[in-house]
Amino acid sequence: MLPFAPMPIVDDFLLNYNLGQIVLFLFIVSLPVGYLQGSRQITAINLALFGTIFIIIPAIDAGPSHYAFLGIALLVIGPVLFATARR
Repeated sequence: MLPFAPMPIVDDFLLNYNLGQIVLFLFIVSLPVGYLQGSRQITAINLALFGTIFIIIPAIDAGPSHYAFLGIALLVIGPVLFATARR
């Protein structure tokens, strides 16, 4: 057996959070990518994708439903931003 296995450390860290909080963190981390690339279309696709994921999360995790409301808002904002993007 390995003297240092990183998986128990990661597992102990992630046990303190639910799936919605982890996906919210990933959403916040991935949001600046579209701005750094200078593309509103990438940002719009990112919003729509995470909107879909946030709607699915309460069904998977049986956690709080406020992530579904965030998902609905992102699914409205994402296509509007995509339609108004020039490049």
